[in-house]
Amino acid sequence: MIAAVAENNALGKDNDLLWHLPDDFKRFKTLTTGHKIVMGRKTFESFPKPLPNRHHIIITRDKDYHVEHPNCTIVHSLGDALDLVKGEDTSFIIGGGEIYTLAMPFCDVLEVTRVHGTYDADAYFPTIDPSVWTLEREEYHAKDEKHAVDFTYRTFIRKGI
Repeated sequence: MIAAVAENNALGKDNDLLWHLPDDFKRFKTLTTGHKIVMGRKTFESFPKPLPNRHHIIITRDKDYHVEHPNCTIVHSLGDALDLVKGEDTSFIIGGGEIYTLAMPFCDVLEVTRVHGTYDADAYFPTIDPSVWTLEREEYHAKDEKHAVDFTYRTFIRKGI
């Protein structure tokens, strides 16, 4: 699972991000390139076009939803999406809020960019339970001329794996 999450677990509002963090975009691209990425329909529709060098698995309840692109597969449940990533060394859940909540029990690693601020949002990331997750790594980035807010990359590993 990979997400940029505010201190109050805010993810976004009106199908858009709440901040602009170019270094986080670069990290997202580096980590997800070459892998399958699982997302809800609204997250997919927030992109101007499918992300290059990644296979998109789009979850929607709409049985008539279609995307004409060779790197996109439509499924109608999280279970169907997870079936498509079985056997992969690495794949990513990339949002949105409902998909993160449904997928949390099935994930082994959380790559979370903690954005140091609180925001009004309509999509939220689930709470990371410290009895389930161990913080393995973190790297702090202070705000600068390209980043209006401080943020910290955090990698959590599910306990017992």
